[in-house]
Amino acid sequence: MTNMNKKTQVRRIFDSISYRYDFLNHLLSAGIDFYWRKKALKLTAIRRDAKLLDVACGTGDFAIAAGKFGVDNIIGADLSLNMLKLFRKKTDKIKGKTVQAVAEAMPFKNESFTNITVAFGVRNFYDISEGFKSFYRILTTEGKVTIIEFRLPKNKFVRKFYLLYFNKVLPLIGKMISKDPEAYTYLPESVNTFDKNVNIPQLLETAGFKNITAHLLTFGIVQIVIAQK
Repeated sequence: MTNMNKKTQVRRIFDSISYRYDFLNHLLSAGIDFYWRKKALKLTAIRRDAKLLDVACGTGDFAIAAGKFGVDNIIGADLSLNMLKLFRKKTDKIKGKTVQAVAEAMPFKNESFTNITVAFGVRNFYDISEGFKSFYRILTTEGKVTIIEFRLPKNKFVRKFYLLYFNKVLPLIGKMISKDPEAYTYLPESVNTFDKNVNIPQLLETAGFKNITAHLLTFGIVQIVIAQK
């Protein structure tokens, strides 16, 4: 798939499922996604005075989690306009601002943010290396990028049930509720491809980041990767 085709596909899918996105996220993860975001922010040791850019922000759950840590200087960036509309509604109390943008071409000046967060969005980038270079450019010195992403668990027993759920159960439930047959087949396909071909810590190091740490959660189905400029 070309970069432009992937960009178009991702925007169409997330525009389509935006109105059901939160419900499906929390249902399909059994609510554990709230814990993943909170844990990531704790590991990052995010400060109240952070200038935060939430990339692939979706409807704003990561921004809201950061708001509970006292952060109120937050911008959400996403390719989907429908997602950004919901982001603004949900983050009104923390005055969340938005910009329609892709990670590979962030429309910000050098050293604009102390922190960047991405939850389950890196696999949707059309050029991950360029996205990480863009992050490096707009982060301040010693600024941090914090990434949450799915991965295939190493334990064979867990992996078997994980693949059954991801490849069979999740697409069925997603299709029934979202009414978009492509959306929840794209997710398991993107995770499988991503896990085989992408090493997040390695790509961050290539982009210039240091002090890179990776943490596995929930039987190894989720990874949190933190890197510093």
